[in-house]
Amino acid sequence: MSRSAFDSYREIASALTPPAVSQFLASHDWELEQKHPEVREVWRYRSASLATAPRVMVPLATDFADFTPRFVDTLESLGHIHDWDAGQLLEHIIATRADLFFVRLDQEMIDGTIPFQQAEKTLQAILKLMKSAATTAADPNHPNKGRRPTAVNEFLEEDVRLGHTKRGSFVFTVVSRLGETNPQPVDGHEQPAMPFPRQVMETLARGLETAKLLTQSWDQEALSSPSSRGLSAGLVESLEEMSQPQHLRSLEFSFEWAAAERRPDVGLATITLDRDTIVELPRVREQLARREEPVRRERLAGLVKSLTREDSTSNGGEAGTAIIAAEVNRKTLRVHVPLTGSDHNWAIMAYERQLPFTVTGDLSYERRAWRLTGRIEVDSSFLRHLSGSENPDSGSS
Repeated sequence: MSRSAFDSYREIASALTPPAVSQFLASHDWELEQKHPEVREVWRYRSASLATAPRVMVPLATDFADFTPRFVDTLESLGHIHDWDAGQLLEHIIATRADLFFVRLDQEMIDGTIPFQQAEKTLQAILKLMKSAATTAADPNHPNKGRRPTAVNEFLEEDVRLGHTKRGSFVFTVVSRLGETNPQPVDGHEQPAMPFPRQVMETLARGLETAKLLTQSWDQEALSSPSSRGLSAGLVESLEEMSQPQHLRSLEFSFEWAAAERRPDVGLATITLDRDTIVELPRVREQLARREEPVRRERLAGLVKSLTREDSTSNGGEAGTAIIAAEVNRKTLRVHVPLTGSDHNWAIMAYERQLPFTVTGDLSYERRAWRLTGRIEVDSSFLRHLSGSENPDSGSS
């Protein structure tokens, strides 16, 4: 074995444990022949005749001085028997008690690298993707905003990991660990509970498949119960964020399901979002966002955080958009409010003096922002009282 090959097996040895290897062997035609608890196991490959069947020894005593070289020898032997390199072996062992999710960026690359900022934004989008799927799995009625269920936070902190990248354009590997083997059912009719990490990954696969279908053929029925299809505005928004680079040809998502759990009925084929598909994602997200946050009449009171001046109205009055920080249902939102004439001037006064600004309109979430639309009504009574005037000082901007 070459020095580089040995180093690769030594590297994966640091990422694995003997129990993980034992679980892999038990799931892949290997039979446990001998076991000396806390010292070693001997496994025989059942796919060969008894006389020629290869055997491997798995060291268990991690405190022995020669544990690491013996463990590396075991992994190298398994790689040789199955005709896998170190990376492939690592992937197969992990996949015994973990679901693998692959995100492939198909784009022109000269030296196999991608821009650092693109990598950072892609990782942030993948995290958002996982968070959205976990939230939907934990609580189908959750609005995907604000405080998340405890199971979501535990999943993100403990069970989901970033794995080794794969060859083939640029592939991010997400590892969703299923934990220890489920206990057996109490009787013959009872089924063991599905691990929450598997629920998340099935929700994710279903959501990705549905999102692609909606970009190709609109199905209003899917919006009647989007959570049952794994859909949320956050999930689709993360796909948009991932696909922003113009040099990206397509996004490809695929799953490798843990051998220790039943094979699901989703995520069995690669899900590809090409440029023709990607341009339809905003439409899908807008529809989901409107359902999650339906338009409703709201009275907002808060500070004006910023003002943009636009072209004057037809009668020569001022026009612009104010961003107001207001509390709605115990959440602070930054709401875009279009204003004209004296309403715009009252907003200028409130901004300059850092005074509360009160306005009523139809609150909705559109184009990645909260907006007040419809009939806009500004309550300027408080500002008139402070200024001692019925008209704002429009010249003080």
